[in-house]
Amino acid sequence: TDKVHQTPTAILKGPEDKVNLTCSHTDSSYNMILWYQQSAQNTGLKLIGYVRFTSPTVEDSFKGRFDVSGDAAANKMAYLHFPKVTEAEDSAVYFCAASEAQCFTIPSLLYKNPL
Repeated sequence: TDKVHQTPTAILKGPEDKVNLTCSHTDSSYNMILWYQQSAQNTGLKLIGYVRFTSPTVEDSFKGRFDVSGDAAANKMAYLHFPKVTEAEDSAVYFCAASEAQCFTIPSLLYKNPL
């Protein structure tokens, strides 16, 4: 059975229209929901943002155009909202995914090593 569900499954909107997508999951070990965009211009998946527990993060390239919210752990739901369709790239396929949040740091990236 599917553990992750996205609604609506298909949507057609025009310029300046609002868009709201919902993602839910049924796995009690998942505490993070991620949103991705795949546009016709760039077929790779681009991370829009994610909700870890109740803490939302939007990637810099999507800030100001997209919002994410929700509770990925307790309510097992997250939302992707863009107030209005403004760019051709907004016409795309959107994916959500759920996972266990993994936190780690790589010390070599935190400090500049003198050569």
